[in-house]
Amino acid sequence: MDIENRYLANVFSKKPVVLTKGKGALVWDINGKEYVDCSTSYGVALLGHCHPKVVAAVQAQAEQLITCHSCYYNDRRAEFTQKLVKITPKGLDKAFLSNSGAESVECAIKLARKYKGKPEIIALMGAFHGKTMGALSATWDKKYREPFMPLVPDFKHVAPDNADKIREAITEKTAAVLMEPIRGEGGVRVPPDGYLQEVRQICDEKNVLLIFDEVQTSFGRTGKLFGCENWSVTPDVMCLAKPFAGGLPIGITVAKENIMASLKIGEHSTTFSGSPFVCAAGCAAIDALIEENLTEHAAEMGVYFKSRLEGLMSNHNIIKEVRGLGLMFGMELRFDVHNIILKSAEKGVLVLDAGRTVVRLLPPLVINKKQIDRAINVLDEVLGEEENERASAKVPD
Repeated sequence: MDIENRYLANVFSKKPVVLTKGKGALVWDINGKEYVDCSTSYGVALLGHCHPKVVAAVQAQAEQLITCHSCYYNDRRAEFTQKLVKITPKGLDKAFLSNSGAESVECAIKLARKYKGKPEIIALMGAFHGKTMGALSATWDKKYREPFMPLVPDFKHVAPDNADKIREAITEKTAAVLMEPIRGEGGVRVPPDGYLQEVRQICDEKNVLLIFDEVQTSFGRTGKLFGCENWSVTPDVMCLAKPFAGGLPIGITVAKENIMASLKIGEHSTTFSGSPFVCAAGCAAIDALIEENLTEHAAEMGVYFKSRLEGLMSNHNIIKEVRGLGLMFGMELRFDVHNIILKSAEKGVLVLDAGRTVVRLLPPLVINKKQIDRAINVLDEVLGEEENERASAKVPD
C-alpha cells in the first residue's frame, strides 16, 4: 500500500485491501483472507478469476507470439474476430480492436462523425462512457467533466427514459445518439419497456446512428449475450470491452460494414490493436462463455440473487429499491453507501458503488447459490449494523 501510494498517481478511490489471488467468484488478499467478489474488477472478471481456458490459452500464446502490429496479419486475431462476429447481433460484422471501453467509445464517436459528416452526438443525463476527452464529453457527471473544460464540442445531454426528449434534441447537425442500454454507473437503471424500441425508431426516422455502449452490459451479464437483446433492438454501432479477453485489456467497436468502411487507412489506429496475446485470451473467453452456457446460468442465478436482495428490504427500511437484470444489480439506500462498501469488504464481500447512494453488485457469471447466500448474509449484517449506528447517533436518513 505504501509503495503504490508513493509512486502511483492518486486518482483511484483505494480500499484497504491487497488482492493477490483469484479463482472463480473468489479472491484472496495478501494475508490469505477469502472474499466473494461481487465487483469483478468493475465488471472485467465476468468468467470469474483465472478461468482455466483463459489461463491455458495465454500460457500457450506467450510462448508463440505476444505482439504483432495490425499492419501484419495474424492467425489468432483472425480467429478472435471470427468468433466475435458470430455472437454479435446480426449486421454488426465489422470490428475495430483497442484496449479499453473508453477507447471503444472514442472510435464510435469518430466513426459516427465521419460516416454522417455531422458533428453532434446526443447522450443521456446520468450516462457514463469513460474519461478520455471524447468519452468524457458524452459522460454526464460534472465531477468528471468540470476540471477538464472545455471538452469536445457538439455533445448534448437529454433526460433519460423519455424518447420524446431525444426526438426534440435531434437537429440537422446530429450524427448519432449514444446510450447505455442499462445505465451502470448512473445507478443501474433499467429502461422502461418500449423505450429502446422507440429510440431505435426515432433514429431510423431522423436518419441518425444509434450507438449502444455495452461495455458493462454485454458478454452474458444481463442474461442475454448483449443487453440490447433483452429488448430485441440492434444498434448501428456497439461499444464493447471489459470481459471479452477474460481479464486482459481489450476494447471493441463493432458496426455495420458500410458504416465502418467510412474510416480510411490511417484515420484511426492504435499500436496494441488485436494483440495475439489478448486475442488468444479472447478466443478462450468466448469459447468458455458459449460452451459452459454461462449466459443461461447468469439468467438463472440473477433471478435468485435479485430475490435475495429484495428479501433484504423486509429487514431494512433503509433500502429504497433493488434494480437490475441478470447479474447486474443496484441496491439504492437512503444515505451514502461508502461505509457499507468498506464494512462489506471487512466481512469478506466486495461490492461497488454506482453514485452516492447505490450499492452496485457485478458478480461473475460463475457465481453459485452458496456464494450468493454468503454475500446476502454479509449485506444483511452490515445493513443492520449501519441502522443501529445511525439510530444510536440519531442520524437522519
